[in-house]
Amino acid sequence: MTGHHWISAPHRAARTTLLDGLGLPPLLATVDAHRRLRGPYTAAGTLLRLVAPAALERRPELAARHYIELQESTPELAPLVPPITHHIEEQSTAGEVSRYPARLHSLRVAHGIVDFLLAALTDAAGATPGPRTLVVENVQHADVTDQEFLAAALRRIPPALLTLVLCTGTAELLDPPGFPSLSLPDALAAHTTRTAAAGTAPAPATAMGPEAVRRYVDGDCTDDDPARAAAYEALPEAARTALHDARAAVLAARAEDGEPSLRLGALPFHLVRGSDPEGAGVEALRAAMLRCKYLGFYHVAAELGDEGRRLVDPARRPDLWWIFIREAGVCLAAAGRPDESAVLQEEARMATQSPAHHMKLAYEIGMLYARHYPEERRDPRRARAWVNTAISIADLLPDPKERAFYSVFNRNGLALVEVRDGRPDEALRLLDQGIERLNRELGLGERTWHQVGLRYNRAQVNSMAGRLEAALADYGEIMDADDDFADHYFNRGNILRKLGRPQEAIADYERALSLEAPFPEAYYNRGDARLELGDTDGALADFARTLELDPDHREALLARAGLLADLGDAEGALADVTAGLAVAPGHAHLLCLRGRLLAEAGRTKEAAEALEAALDSDPGLAEAWAVKGEIAYGEGDLETAVADFDRALELADRPDFRFNRAVVHESAHRYARAAADFEAVYAATGDPDAAERRDACRRAAEHTAV
Repeated sequence: MTGHHWISAPHRAARTTLLDGLGLPPLLATVDAHRRLRGPYTAAGTLLRLVAPAALERRPELAARHYIELQESTPELAPLVPPITHHIEEQSTAGEVSRYPARLHSLRVAHGIVDFLLAALTDAAGATPGPRTLVVENVQHADVTDQEFLAAALRRIPPALLTLVLCTGTAELLDPPGFPSLSLPDALAAHTTRTAAAGTAPAPATAMGPEAVRRYVDGDCTDDDPARAAAYEALPEAARTALHDARAAVLAARAEDGEPSLRLGALPFHLVRGSDPEGAGVEALRAAMLRCKYLGFYHVAAELGDEGRRLVDPARRPDLWWIFIREAGVCLAAAGRPDESAVLQEEARMATQSPAHHMKLAYEIGMLYARHYPEERRDPRRARAWVNTAISIADLLPDPKERAFYSVFNRNGLALVEVRDGRPDEALRLLDQGIERLNRELGLGERTWHQVGLRYNRAQVNSMAGRLEAALADYGEIMDADDDFADHYFNRGNILRKLGRPQEAIADYERALSLEAPFPEAYYNRGDARLELGDTDGALADFARTLELDPDHREALLARAGLLADLGDAEGALADVTAGLAVAPGHAHLLCLRGRLLAEAGRTKEAAEALEAALDSDPGLAEAWAVKGEIAYGEGDLETAVADFDRALELADRPDFRFNRAVVHESAHRYARAAADFEAVYAATGDPDAAERRDACRRAAEHTAV
C-alpha cells in the first residue's frame, strides 16, 4: 500500500498487529507522541534526536537555516546549532523576559521541522536512499505542538520519501480547544488511508508482580494495557511513591546530563507523584510552565499551570498559588481560549484581596475584551473600564518605581483599547507620556524591554494612522536596542514598501526570515516587493513558498494567479483561482480574475456570471467593470462597453482602462473622444502606440467634420 496511514485500535498491541499487515517501506523509527514523556514536540524531538546529528554533520549549512526550530523543539540539539539571541534580555539588569511569542509561533516551528526533515532525509547531493517509514504511537495523547507538526508533515512530506503511520485509539480525535492553527483530524482525513479495528482489551497476564509494575512506572505510565495500570493502582501508596521517586532520580540525572526536554514532561510527572509533591513536584511544574510560556507553547503551559494551582493551597502559599493561576489564565488567553481564561480570572479575583493581584487581573480581563475574544465579542467599553481599574490601582502603589512602571504599563494597554476604538491620536498621547515617564523615573537597564515595547506600539499606531515616516523613525530607535526580533524587520519592511522602497523592504523581510521559523506572511510580502521590481521568477518562488506553508493563503493564490495569467499560463492561473474561491467563495478579486480568465478563453457566459458575483461582493471593484467592458466590446455592444469603462475610470483612472475605452470610442466613430483618451494615456505612460492612435483619431475627426 502507498501513501500515509492512520491506524486506530483500542490498544497498542492491536495497533502493532494492524501495522504488521500493511507492507510498508523499511522502518526509519518508531516514536511515541505521548506528551507525558517530554511535553511539547515529544514525537518530533525524538525523531530529530535520531536524524539531526548525522544530517548536520553531512550538511552543516542546515544548522544556520534551522537553528530556531531545532533547539526550541529539541533542546538537546542546542550545542549543534547557532544560539538564539535576545540582546535586550542580556542588557536587562533584572534578567527580564522581553516578550512572548505569538500564538502561531509553534506552527512556524512545526513547518521549520518539516523543512529540516525534507532536507535531512536526502544526502548532500540531493539523492534519497529510498522510502522509509516513521511510526508515531499514542497520537491521541500528543501535545498541540506535535499535532501541528504531524498535520504539516502529512501534507508536506511525500510518502515516497517518508511514509508516516500515525497510531491512535478508537475515540474520536478532536482539535484542541480554542482556535486551532492546523487541524490534525482534517489532515488525517485528507492525507491518510485509515485502518481501524474495534478490538478488545489485551488478555490479562497471569501475574502482574512488582517487576511488571516497576516497568510500567519506568515507562512513565504510558502503557495502555489495563492489567498493568490496574496492578499499579493496586500497589500501596508508599510503594507507588517509592517507584516514582526512583524514576524521578533517573530522569533528573539524565536531564542534567544532556536531556533537558525531560523537565517538560516525565520529570515533573513523577515528582508530583513522588514523596515531595508540594516541594520538588510543584517547583518542577512551575519551571516547566514558565519555560513553555517563554517558548510560546501556551496550551501545555496552561495545563501545567492548572495542575500546579490544584496542588497549592492558596491560604498557605498564596504567592505560589498566584503564579500558577495567573500564568495559566494568561496562557489560556494566548492559546485562543479566552472563555477558560475568564473563568480562572474570576476564581483568582474571588480568592485574593491583594491590590497588586487585582490590578493585574483587571488588566488581563481588559485585554480579553480588547484583543483575545473573537472579533464579534470584543468590547472597547468594557476593556476601557477594566484597564481604568488597573490604572487606578497602579497609581496607588507605594513603591515609586513599581508605581511608575505599572502606571505606564496599564496605560499602554489603554492605548491598545483607544486604537481598537478608532482613536489613534489619544493612543499616541498615552504612549508618548509613558515613554517620557519611564525615561525620567527608571534607571538604565530597568524595564528596558517595556521602554522598547512602548516605542514598538507607537510605531504600530503611527503606521496604522498613515504616519509612515514617524513609524520608520520609531523603528530606528527600537532596533538600536532590540535588533534580533523578526517582527521589527517584518513591520519595517511593510512600511518601506508603502514608501516606495521595495529593495530595502526585501532586505528587511530576509532579515525577519533569518530570525524566526518560516512564516508565510514574510514570503508573501517579499514576493509582492519582488514583483514591484519586475522579478517575476523571485515573486513566483515566494508565492509558491507561501502556499507551501499555507495552501489556503488567499492573497498568495490571487497574486500567483494574476502573475501566471500575465505570463500566459491560463490553466495554472485558473487552478489557483479555483483553490482560492474554495476557501473564500465571495472574494471579489478572485471572482474578477476568474471572469477575466474565462473571458479570454471565450467562455463569456461563465465570465459574466463571475463578474456579476464579484460586483455583488464589491461594487467598487474597478477591474471587474473593465473586464465587463472588454466582454461587451467583444460582443459588439459598444454602448455597454463605454458605460462599463466609464464606471471603471470613475473608480480608478488607470491608463489601461482609458486606452480600452479609447478603442471603444474609436470603433463607435467617436474620434474626438478616442483621441482625448489616447492623449491622456500617452501623457501618463509615453506609450508610442497611444500617440500613433491619437494622431489617427485626430485625422479621422477632422475628416468627419469636413
